[in-house]
Amino acid sequence: MKSKVFTQSIISASILAAAVGGYVYFEDGSFGKVQAANVAEASLPVSHSVSAGIATATDFSGIVDRYGAAVVNISVIGKTQKVSMHSNAQGDDDDNAQQDPLFDFFRHFGPLMPNMPHGPQGGGMMRGLGSGFIVSRDGLILTNAHVVDGAQEVTVKLTDRREFKAKVLGADKRADVAVLKIDAKDLPTVVLGDPALTKVGEPVLAIGSPFGFENTATAGIVSAKSRTLPGDPSVGFMQTDVAVNPGNSGGPLFNLKGEVIAINSQIYSQPGGYQGLSFAVPIDIANKVQAQLVKYGKVTRGYLGVYTQELDQALANSFNLKKTEGALISSIEKDSPADKAGLQPGDVVVGFNGKPVDHASDLSGMVADVAPGVSGRLEIIRKGEPMKLSVTIGEFKNAKLAQNDDPKLSRGRLGVT
Repeated sequence: MKSKVFTQSIISASILAAAVGGYVYFEDGSFGKVQAANVAEASLPVSHSVSAGIATATDFSGIVDRYGAAVVNISVIGKTQKVSMHSNAQGDDDDNAQQDPLFDFFRHFGPLMPNMPHGPQGGGMMRGLGSGFIVSRDGLILTNAHVVDGAQEVTVKLTDRREFKAKVLGADKRADVAVLKIDAKDLPTVVLGDPALTKVGEPVLAIGSPFGFENTATAGIVSAKSRTLPGDPSVGFMQTDVAVNPGNSGGPLFNLKGEVIAINSQIYSQPGGYQGLSFAVPIDIANKVQAQLVKYGKVTRGYLGVYTQELDQALANSFNLKKTEGALISSIEKDSPADKAGLQPGDVVVGFNGKPVDHASDLSGMVADVAPGVSGRLEIIRKGEPMKLSVTIGEFKNAKLAQNDDPKLSRGRLGVT
């Protein structure tokens, strides 16, 4: 009997020890605090610093309280264009969708809700919803270009329920950025951050109006950086797993400091809903576009005249490269600055004006920032040998290469796509 009681005591003590050990493991093992620990939290200092290799629980309520009022709801009224039942959300032709089976699944999630009395093939009035955020106290607002594309009337609604008619100062479809202006003063504003300092795995917060539900906050992490998408090779998107849906378009993406690091722009989706793959335009790109749109009403970009693609290990091996870094030149436009500089298909650009080129989108962004007529220095690898070339940057005037709408270019002269 005593032996039985002793055995039960040992078992009970073991269970208790396991329970206590599990509690300590979850606390010290960085799996986040459980609800049962709330009683003790009042006596512990609160710290938001993150040590290397350690994850902590995240509370975004302070960011929502501080900057939620700077996020606005945008409604538009305009005329629809004639569309095909099979056209994709980016407005590109069916050839692009056939060239890349994933093309049609990368969608702008601007929330156009057309009322087409003549059916899908006809025109009609369009009503849409989107999001934006205030960047100046006198009423400058950033959003996506596709949110206001074709709009005849744009209305901005603030969190205090005030509504303003907005003027579109300019829109740049290539970067999918638009600048609006409302007649108001002393408005709440956001703080812009530096996407270059953002790390993959960092928590991020989106605020917007999905399906018209104003000032909805959703959170996730940065899944990847410098993602190039079909039809958008010039923009290195920030990929997240934040839940974004129609109506989130144009809304801000915040980091833990409460800084806006990107504008939510696209999703990967088969049915059109959330699948954990959303893409945002880095705010540094948007800020440059904003400055030109406000000052000139348009955006001027440098032009090289190449079609590039990302390197993978197989391509790196075939070109005798030690690293999978750089922009692989697959096609060159005739009589373009690149053609005159002596670039060739198969060259790998690894540097531009002294800065490293890690991804194909890096080269596009660097060239775009150079004023037309200015000379640039290209560092390339050709047949395994490093070389340097000088090029005079031209002016970007159309999106032919960027959109890859030439079937010959889509196949590539290298036999790879």
